[in-house]
Amino acid sequence: MAGPFVINTRDLPRRAGSMRPMQLTVTAEQPLGSEVIAVPAGSPIELDLRLESVSEGVLVTGTASGDAVGECVRCLREVTEHVVVDLTELFGYGDDRRAPQEDDEDPLPRLDGDQLDLEPTITDALVPALPFQPLCAPDCAGLCSECGIRLDDAEPGHAHEVLDSRWAALAALANGSSADEPENEGETTAEPS
Repeated sequence: MAGPFVINTRDLPRRAGSMRPMQLTVTAEQPLGSEVIAVPAGSPIELDLRLESVSEGVLVTGTASGDAVGECVRCLREVTEHVVVDLTELFGYGDDRRAPQEDDEDPLPRLDGDQLDLEPTITDALVPALPFQPLCAPDCAGLCSECGIRLDDAEPGHAHEVLDSRWAALAALANGSSADEPENEGETTAEPS
């Protein structure tokens, strides 16, 4: 077992009540999140953990924190959000714990020898904590649907006059002319003699 989220518990006695605090920084090997916002690959994730021996295995508690990067869903500006999540996971001993039963809805993750892999635990805690629709500001006005300018950067009262082509004939009547009338209305043409 190898990877940045793998922790060796060899120096933690398998005696209930034994405890070891641990602080470390790991690097995400792949993005953690969605296409909208995620902790990018190569980003540091700070772990502040406590490993405790219990009768069933090793109980891991603590926090994981990192910076997620994405785009505002309204104006497409880059959004960076610091995320801190709580972690609690019990890793069963791989050698002396009862085998998982078929009716176990959520079997315990297991130690692999003295090693445990925190990646699924961190992913399961961090990804749901990310905003579903990230915003650069709660009152972000978004983009103009006509020209694409950010409305927060536009002059007050920014607007476009858009005329629906289906109303063109009515607009022409309102202006005093008919869309079907010739342009030279009122002019008489002399008949050839």
